[in-house]
Order: sequence, then structure tokens, then C-alpha cells
Amino acid sequence: MTAQASSRAGLSVVDGVAMLAGVVIGVGIFGLPPLVAQHASSAELYLALWLAGGLVMLIGALCYGELGAAHPDQGGEYHYLSLAWGPQVGLLFAWARGTVIQTGAIAVVAFIYGDYAQRLLPLEPYGSAWHAASVVVALTLLNLLGTRESRRAQVFFSAATVASILLVILAGLALAEPQQAAAAPPQASGSTAAMLGMGMVFVLLTYGGWNEAAYLSGELRDPARNMSRVLLIGTALVTALYLLANLVFLDIFGLDGLRQTDAVAADLMHMVAGPRAEAMLALFVCLTALSTLNATIFTGSRVYYALGRDVPQLAFLGRWNERGATPLRALLLQCAITLPLILFGALSENGVQTMVAYTAPVFWLFMSLTALALIRLRRSQPWVRRPFSVPLYPLTPILFALTCLGLFYSSTLYAGSGALLGLLVLAAGAPLLLLQRTALQEQPDTAE
Repeated sequence: MTAQASSRAGLSVVDGVAMLAGVVIGVGIFGLPPLVAQHASSAELYLALWLAGGLVMLIGALCYGELGAAHPDQGGEYHYLSLAWGPQVGLLFAWARGTVIQTGAIAVVAFIYGDYAQRLLPLEPYGSAWHAASVVVALTLLNLLGTRESRRAQVFFSAATVASILLVILAGLALAEPQQAAAAPPQASGSTAAMLGMGMVFVLLTYGGWNEAAYLSGELRDPARNMSRVLLIGTALVTALYLLANLVFLDIFGLDGLRQTDAVAADLMHMVAGPRAEAMLALFVCLTALSTLNATIFTGSRVYYALGRDVPQLAFLGRWNERGATPLRALLLQCAITLPLILFGALSENGVQTMVAYTAPVFWLFMSLTALALIRLRRSQPWVRRPFSVPLYPLTPILFALTCLGLFYSSTLYAGSGALLGLLVLAAGAPLLLLQRTALQEQPDTAE
């Protein structure tokens, strides 16, 4: 794979903020607020979760900013974990990302797409799941055509994202009469700490993408000074936008009404301007979901490609199609793993919630290891130049690692069968470590 790594530091603070906000703001704000509401006992706690999510995003992005500036690499967490904890931990992360984290994230967004596509083209039974599976197959085929086609589609899909959120906010502000909710369904049971922890899992999934800040540092002008500005301004912008959207949702639906909707933006537009507006907004949200899905399918397939490079027994995944500039076999394998996950989600009560449960424990486990990797690399490689250093070290990475471990605990304890399945799939990657050890032992012999 040819990496277009530029040595030019041409991004301004404004450029960096725009890129960070563009990566973070996505379809989650249209699908996850009802699930957050189910884990908050009051409107005040609901809003506090979104504020806390913005703070966690900032702390995590600061840690990733230093890692990306000190150890720039296309592999991201895979590279940091391998440097800090050894190649076997890096390999296990690559397995987890390919089988749990990335494919689970694709399934989550596909189900959000399916909930809104169902409003436009009802398919019964299991309409949302049929739509979800169809869009994963369609976008995989698009990426199989080549990188150029995928990027062109991405430009179009991305244009709908911010427009959709602004449309929802403006429509909600224009609505004079808040809706009276019917009797609320039973709230999720469990201890307050466990419920809030799971609520934070859904909030932080909506804030997802802030870890891409690691890739800004190499392109930013004067990163020692400007990196913190980009992260502070970008986090404030995203948090303010999400808080405004959720204030609108609470004002219109109330907390109980918000818990009951499965397509909050479409329902809001229906209340404002009727079925035509609902259909228009559902179309916008579908386009936003396509933007997130296409980017996730594109980047996710590169994980399998990396596995093919590093594990000789999986070399068939490391083959690159030069004509389309795309990893064909990796894309096909990713699709083949994602479709059974969509089936698993379809057979559960809530596909989005089940897929979040599947990914969350594994994701937060490796996120905590990445936070601790910052401390380990500072101690083991003190000579490495750090154009950006995380403020308040070591408090910042320790706080982030503890937060990640808390979210790992909450999601493992509370998320049910989906979480157990994700951890079992992670454990199934253990044989890869033996394969890698065998390959490393054989290398000196072949060299001689």
C-alpha cells in the first residue's frame, strides 16, 4: 500500500478544527440519543452525560495528539500498542479491530441507516436489518471498484452531514409546542453507576472519531503550540453542537418521549412540517450514514491488509489490487464478518444497542492500554522528540486510562450477551499470537 505521507506542515488551526469536527460529527446524533435517555434518570443527568462525553473526548484527544506527534505512523493504535507493549499486543488489537471494533461499528451505523431507510421504504419483517445488510454490501462493492470511486462518493455523502444536523436544530427551534409523551416504557434496570456508565458508552460512540486527532499532528503548523488549540476549539465546537441538538430533543419530546423514538430526527421533522419533511430528513440522515459507513468500510479493510503483511499465514489478506488501489480480499472478508453481526443484531430486541454492546468492552480495553502506552513510551523512549506534549502529564493519561477501564467494566457487566460475544471473539484471536511467534522464530533461519 502506498502511503501519501506528506512532510509539509500546512494545516492552520482553522483547518485542523474543521477536520476534527468533520470526523467526529456523524450519524450517531440521529440514532443514539434515545439509548442515552434510557440510561439517564433525569434530563439534568442526560445533559451531564453529553458534557462529560465532551470532556472525555478532549482528554483522549490530547493523549492521542502526543502519540501521533511523537510516533507518526499509518497504523495508529496498532503502532503505539506494538511499540509500548510488544508486537503480540499490537497483533491482538489488529484482530480485535478487524473482527469486533470496526465490524461492530459498521453494523451500528448500518442499523441507524436501516431505521431511517425503513421510514422511506418499509420492508417487513426485519426491515431495518434488511436495509442494514443491503447498504453494507452496496458500499463494499463500491470500494471494490476502487479508491477513486469511494473518495468521490465520500465527498457527496459528507456534504449532507452538517446540513442534516443544522436542519434538525433549526426545525426544533421553530417548533412552538413541545410534544406530550405517552407513558414511558420501563427504564433500564441496574445500579445508577452501571446505568450511567452504559449511557456514557453510547455518548462516546456519538463522539467517536476524536482519536483521528493523532493524524493531524504531522500536518499541523507549529504543533507544539497549535495542537492544543485545535483540540480545545474542536472539542468545544462539537460539544456545543451536540448539547444544542439534545436541548432541542428534550424540549420537544421530553426525556420520556425521547426514550421511545427510534428515529428522533425524522419524528421531529414530522411534528414540524408533516410527512414530506419527515421523508426529506430521513433521506438526509441516510446520506449522513452512508458517509460514515463508506469511510469506516474504507479504513477498516486496511486493518485486514496489515494483518496479512504481519502474519505470514494470513498473507492472502495482504494482497493489493493496483488497478483499483484497494485491498479486494480484505474488503470481502470485512463484509463477510459484518453480515452475520447484522443477523445477530436483527434477532435481538434492538440492533443498535446489541452491536454497541458487542464492540464496547473490547474497544475500551484497548483504549486503556493505548492511554497507558503514552506513559510507557515516555519512560522507555525519553530521547524521542515530542512536537506536542500532553498537558498535566502524567495526570491526563492516567485519568483517561481510568475512565476507559471504568467504561470497560460498565459495558462488560451491564451490556449482556452482545458484550460476552465480543470478548469471546477477542479470545478467539489467541492462536494468531502463536502463529506470529512461530513466524518470528523462523525468520533468523531463513535469513541465514
